[in-house]
Amino acid sequence: MSKEVRMSCRRTHRILVAMLALAVVFAFAACQKLSIKNLQGNYHFNKANQLFKKSKFSPAIVEYELALKYNPTLVQAHRFLGESYKSRFIPGKDTPDNMALAEKCLAALNKAYEIDPNNKDIIYSLGDIYDKMRNFDEAEKMYLKIVELEPGNMNNYYVVAGLYKRYTSEKPELKKKTIDMYLRRIETDPENVQGYAYMYNYYDELPVGDNKDKFDRAYYYEQKRLMIEPNSAEMYYTIGVNRFNKAYQLQNFLSQVERETLAAESEKNLFKAIELDPAYPEPYSYVKILYINVHAVLYPEKESRYKAEADRYGEKYTDAKKRQTDRLKLEKELKKTT
Repeated sequence: MSKEVRMSCRRTHRILVAMLALAVVFAFAACQKLSIKNLQGNYHFNKANQLFKKSKFSPAIVEYELALKYNPTLVQAHRFLGESYKSRFIPGKDTPDNMALAEKCLAALNKAYEIDPNNKDIIYSLGDIYDKMRNFDEAEKMYLKIVELEPGNMNNYYVVAGLYKRYTSEKPELKKKTIDMYLRRIETDPENVQGYAYMYNYYDELPVGDNKDKFDRAYYYEQKRLMIEPNSAEMYYTIGVNRFNKAYQLQNFLSQVERETLAAESEKNLFKAIELDPAYPEPYSYVKILYINVHAVLYPEKESRYKAEADRYGEKYTDAKKRQTDRLKLEKELKKTT
């Protein structure tokens, strides 16, 4: 298992533990008339929760099943029984034992869904296990239901768009669905810069290949974002990088004049970022890259000048980065003393 997957699993587990704490409160509050069986069910449910928090999923499964034996209406016991099975499931491993874990996870989560069909967390978890099993159709169905339940929750659009994006290599038709979902998110709240940022990143991350228009499409959405936050150094920096990338990566497809125009736009935006925030290190770094990789090539008669300027901006980057690192270190130390 890769480091990124392990980190993702740990983050997911922390979120589930937080949800579990709330689930315990609601589960006990709902029990107005506690029978002996209810008490026994709650005892095993609480014991299972403690094991789940410690990532002891196998014994947690035993306790959740005991809780449900005594009280089969404990929706959160069904849900976290499913989460426990899911935590042991390894995506991409098609052995009988591993697939049996997935089926048991589905059985538990579907039971929770049957009891509480409008519970977003249960629906999301079902979508997640279908996605891990590479069952696109069922995963899409679950995630779209979340959008229907909470059309005003911006994150739901990103969940669906992320699903489409993951399957685009297998299903090229999903490229349009991915874009449409990001656009739906923008339409829901057009004054929120986050929507434009996601749209920019989508195009920016596409391989050049057959997507040579990706630079201009990404640029369009960053311009939209800039209209909302016109004094953001980060926005100007991103635009400067975008114009550089187009000039550099498409150098064999663009004319000299087109590359000169892009180089000038990149320089202008990077300098604007520096003007707005002289302590921001990254623009200095990209001025250096721009001068070496584009300007020095476009204007060979000025090559020595641009390389000297590149060295100067490289030093500015080093100084700014050191000051930034020192500042962050000091802030971290101050937090420890408060």
